[in-house]
Amino acid sequence: MEEILWEVQYLSPPKTIRYCKKCGMKTEHVSSGLFRVNAQQKSLDIWLIYRCASCKSTWNLTIYSRINPKSIGQTLLNQFMNNDSELAQRYAMDTELLKRSGAEIEAPSYSIIGEIIDFTKDVELKIVSKYSEKVKVSKILQEKLSLTKKVFDEMVSSGVIRLENGADIHKCKLQHDIAVLISGATSILKM
Repeated sequence: MEEILWEVQYLSPPKTIRYCKKCGMKTEHVSSGLFRVNAQQKSLDIWLIYRCASCKSTWNLTIYSRINPKSIGQTLLNQFMNNDSELAQRYAMDTELLKRSGAEIEAPSYSIIGEIIDFTKDVELKIVSKYSEKVKVSKILQEKLSLTKKVFDEMVSSGVIRLENGADIHKCKLQHDIAVLISGATSILKM
């Protein structure tokens, strides 16, 4: 069985929509890549600063509220204090955190990096992503393999494409990685 690796690379953070008090309407807010760390006696508040795309007013996305500095460790605290760009990107990509804060999210655009699959061979395809954006695995496969929904559904129902863990491929979303098994697809593709 041939092993192939695909990587889903996000081209930008998700579009974040929030009500802007200054503009008086919902607008897009963009991560500044900067953290605000505030110490109150023996506790910390940490935010990721966003700016309104229209008027540049700020909104602070709560990362931690009233935590003991020892609970996050010195290394992570230093990353917050030094505005670590990878850490800021990780939080800007966290759609669950953004939704909990009341923001509306539009899925980010992405590209799928990896070689094309030879359908004459059995393949174990591993799809990985640095961020957990919860894109449907079926959508990733249809896009990269250039399959119509009908052909894709036929391949799934006949067992040509299936998830290694046996889950429903139509409902499954990519967290950080997933394994897909592809076998004997040439007869379906000739239809």
